[in-house]
Amino acid sequence: MNLATYIAMDFWRNFRNAGNTFFIVVLPAILFLFFGVNMDNTDLAVGHGNVSAWIMIGMATYGAITATTALAGSAAVEIQQGWGRQLALTALPHGGFVLAKTLIALGMAVLPVAVLNVLALVTTAQMPPLTWLASAALTLLGSVPFALYGLAVGLLFRSDAAVGAASGVVVVLAFFGNAFNPMAGVLLDIGRFTPMYGPVALARYPLMEGEIVGTSGPVGTDPLWGILLNVVAWSIVFALACLLLQRRRTARR
Repeated sequence: MNLATYIAMDFWRNFRNAGNTFFIVVLPAILFLFFGVNMDNTDLAVGHGNVSAWIMIGMATYGAITATTALAGSAAVEIQQGWGRQLALTALPHGGFVLAKTLIALGMAVLPVAVLNVLALVTTAQMPPLTWLASAALTLLGSVPFALYGLAVGLLFRSDAAVGAASGVVVVLAFFGNAFNPMAGVLLDIGRFTPMYGPVALARYPLMEGEIVGTSGPVGTDPLWGILLNVVAWSIVFALACLLLQRRRTARR
């Protein structure tokens, strides 16, 4: 089995998984259509676009992060359940397996970003073209650290059910990450330190340039360095968790 064949087969397998596809693609799209198109205030101007664009970016980030979390976690479980040894009997090396799973996770993450951006384009969202492209690219970039989160969960619990639960936790993190509804006050102060706040704010930076909006207007500003610090810090936390869990697993052999 060569690398391209395995990627195509496994991508199709994951895409056909109704549960994965629903939470990665369909649910964010439904949420956008309800909150980003159907509400009365979606055409109000914010940043370089409108409220509909602000909502779309948050929903797309949620979908992309759900994808990388679920796919990376499942890959870790598969390796520990012996799938890696099975692949070792084929022409696909262990490094090829890791590369394939990475590309598949990113491919799945592209789906909600593409679907949400197309929906936004043909409905009510407004942004300059370069802002649109930059936000889509940063949405994908911000989802990468959550592959480490999913991997850590897979290494810790070694269960598909645990990986599903980890994807469920992403919903809670999305609320605190300001992905769904604008926050203010204490919730915003708490949210700034949560893992999804940085990726969501980074994806929205081309639109908002760090400006934070609440339900009644601007409520503050996030400097770019603060957003990047959140992303980098949580990436390090997740990477260290993966490293420690992998060492623990190796030590028990």
